[in-house]
Amino acid sequence: MVLFGKKEEEKKAPACACNSGCPVSETTEITSDCCSKAKDGICCIKVLGSGCASCHALYENTKEAVKEMGLSAEVEYVTDLPKIMEYGVMSMPALVVNEKVAAMGKVLKPADIEKLLHKYAF
Repeated sequence: MVLFGKKEEEKKAPACACNSGCPVSETTEITSDCCSKAKDGICCIKVLGSGCASCHALYENTKEAVKEMGLSAEVEYVTDLPKIMEYGVMSMPALVVNEKVAAMGKVLKPADIEKLLHKYAF
């Protein structure tokens, strides 16, 4: 909208980490606390990587572990460097569960990922 020659800035409301519409104010830090609605305890799983073979391997292993566990969470593959830097990850690939870095710098096997996810789910 333009008022008296000045363009009015649009304000975007912060989004919940689990994208389920949890109320989040601008002063509220976006954390896994808003993900308490997830029925299995895990709202979001992300693999952070640059697109290399190791990063793709962790992504595929994570999808396999999620499928084996019967979780409803979708695995997201993040390659955007500024977004990766927000997590403070210094080596890739990295696994993020409920917006917390769970592992970094190595390719985990599906069985290891399942063990790690059990810690977050229960």
